[in-house]
Amino acid sequence: MPRFPAGFYWGVATAAYQIEGAVDQDGRGVSIWDTFCQRPGVIADGQSGAVATDSYHRWEQDVALLAGLGATAYRFSIAWPRVQPDGTGPVNRAGLDYYDRLTDALLAAGITPVPTLYHWDLPQPLEDAGGWMSRETAQRLADYAAIAAGRLADRVGLWITLNEPFVVTALGYMLGLHAPGRALLLDGLPSAHHQLLGHGLATAALRAAGASQVMLTNNYSPAWPASPSPADEAAARAYDTLHNRIFTDPVLLGRYPDLSAFGLGGGDDETSGQAWVHDGDLAVISARLDGLGVNYYMPTGVAAPPDAADSPQPFQLQPISGYPVTAFGWPVIPGGLTELFGLLAGRYGPALPPLYVTENGCSNDDRPAGDGTVDDQFRVDYLDGHLRAVHAAITAGADVRGYFHWTLADNFEWNEGFRQRFGLVYVDHATQARTPKRSYDWYRRLIARQRA
Repeated sequence: MPRFPAGFYWGVATAAYQIEGAVDQDGRGVSIWDTFCQRPGVIADGQSGAVATDSYHRWEQDVALLAGLGATAYRFSIAWPRVQPDGTGPVNRAGLDYYDRLTDALLAAGITPVPTLYHWDLPQPLEDAGGWMSRETAQRLADYAAIAAGRLADRVGLWITLNEPFVVTALGYMLGLHAPGRALLLDGLPSAHHQLLGHGLATAALRAAGASQVMLTNNYSPAWPASPSPADEAAARAYDTLHNRIFTDPVLLGRYPDLSAFGLGGGDDETSGQAWVHDGDLAVISARLDGLGVNYYMPTGVAAPPDAADSPQPFQLQPISGYPVTAFGWPVIPGGLTELFGLLAGRYGPALPPLYVTENGCSNDDRPAGDGTVDDQFRVDYLDGHLRAVHAAITAGADVRGYFHWTLADNFEWNEGFRQRFGLVYVDHATQARTPKRSYDWYRRLIARQRA
């Protein structure tokens, strides 16, 4: 493996609802994922994150695994309903105490804590009041940011406001596949704007509370047209706008992209038809960023819909063939990550802040051998390929400052339940026993060589 720059963050990433469990303990409130998981048929095998990997009780064991890995940074999320059970009003001190202990333990182990404020676990009372379809939720995020930073910013410098607002909008409010399960199609677009407004307001609150660096994390996917035809090229541009540009252009350029493919904007007023965009919003959203988190898993194949006149959207997704696939069925294309860094640089130029790979990983059908070891060579190859892709981007001039593998240990994988295993550490979900896999040892050795 080539040498990475000095000070490069070597880390892993997790999310509170996927690992903590203890959903009804120590004053934690109800989140939209607690509620969503109670719906029949929406989660594989009827599972939930009620116990997850029990990290709320086993956090010391997990910190020891991070230290054993040699990780220099750990991206985790703070559970909003654990800190502020109703999403507004009284603070739950026990919840803040938990993240206080975790932060201190990470620092004692030489690991930089990188908390994400919002990784999808909206307090249920806020959803009942409109959720991300309501502007008020943006202000509530800022209030919560001030609370979290008020406790931790004396020791935590680097903060992430939101994780993957595209996924929240697309799967949570447009298609209904994730919590809160609202299938509004294009009528769900206000949730995108209100998340970005929340990001801007939270950024100001974090800085006021002493945070030195603030980031936003997006899930990015290069849009690959199914053919060179003008129709497929136009469909790919439309998908790129929805997946990538809506959630980045306002932040880095202070304006929305052309949304005419979705029947919005056009002419002299780029926000025409977007009544949810108020005067002054874009100035708040485009506050200075200290870094941009890049979550990358794969490109997306896109084609024109066969009957565009009757299609509810200007594209349809197409499988990408000719590559190995993960247990999730996702194509493994490391070069897409290098391509993505080039795309961002070309699109945003001097407005692009330093970049961090805040998620990248693969699910694999991991099973312990007779001797208890877990040989996940597929993940080792995946890691190797994608880290080489990151290094290629750095060599080409990209300012990439860290890599956070998804994830530390097999966890609750949203609507897939416990079927998809992304971890460097195998978890027996019946006993919560943790077993480092071959990929853990490979990553540990790599980090040691890079830090030597």
